[in-house]
Amino acid sequence: MKLFGVIGKPVMHSLSPVMMNAAFQAQGVDAVYLPFQVEPGDLVDALQGLRAIGAVGINVTIPHKLGVYQWVSARTEEARQAGAVNVVRFTPTGAVGHNTDVGGWWASVAPFLGEGSLRAAILGAGGSVQAILTALAGERPGSEVLVCCRRPEQAEALAARYGEWLSVRHVPWPDRHEAIARADLVVQCTPIGMWPHGDESPVEAPDCFQAHQVVQDIVYRPLHTVFLRQAEARGAKVVDGASMLIWQGVKAYEWWLEREAPVEVMQRAVYEALEREEASGHA
Repeated sequence: MKLFGVIGKPVMHSLSPVMMNAAFQAQGVDAVYLPFQVEPGDLVDALQGLRAIGAVGINVTIPHKLGVYQWVSARTEEARQAGAVNVVRFTPTGAVGHNTDVGGWWASVAPFLGEGSLRAAILGAGGSVQAILTALAGERPGSEVLVCCRRPEQAEALAARYGEWLSVRHVPWPDRHEAIARADLVVQCTPIGMWPHGDESPVEAPDCFQAHQVVQDIVYRPLHTVFLRQAEARGAKVVDGASMLIWQGVKAYEWWLEREAPVEVMQRAVYEALEREEASGHA
């Protein structure tokens, strides 16, 4: 039996085991996918241990994406551009680091976007934003990206990293509503509104949303965040955070196994799990 898993802290809440094990079962793959909670100080030992027991591949989540990036012996172009690794494949010659957050995020929003460059407003400047900017740099070069965050140095670092392909500008957090109103694409990348604070939103003036916009919240617990409900009420097309989780998983599955993933099975597993959580009051 092949061993796969996800490492992080916290990690026991991850929906990746539900999604990946459903995919293995649907395709008759003799494999199991398990969560492994790993302290930052134990990261190297954990990676070496997984390699030693014959693990085929792992997903990597907070707070290990940068540490794993430094540990792997080879990196794909997506990983290098994003500066982070969220998936590893163990091989006889070493561990290869990849980043499926880039393609996974793009797959989640691309069906709803028109052609040509975009004006995007991003709330937050954390690790997920680099994957989004990497995708925009590759798929929509020339786009303008307004990064709304409290620390200007974070946005300035992103502007320096992606300035060859994108026009990245800092927007002070108090001015985020004006930035949202000017955007074609709005992506919420802060933890605001995440369970157990599901009654919160980073938007205090919902009239900033426009009917022509595509609006995504990468928070997926709860699935229907206040932020998304605000945008939907204004006529915007909304994209939930679970879609990015699913598509990065689809791309990881295909990279590991070199076969087409059962996308509908994986989608059903994640959404059913989230709906059960919401029904029980735990998301």
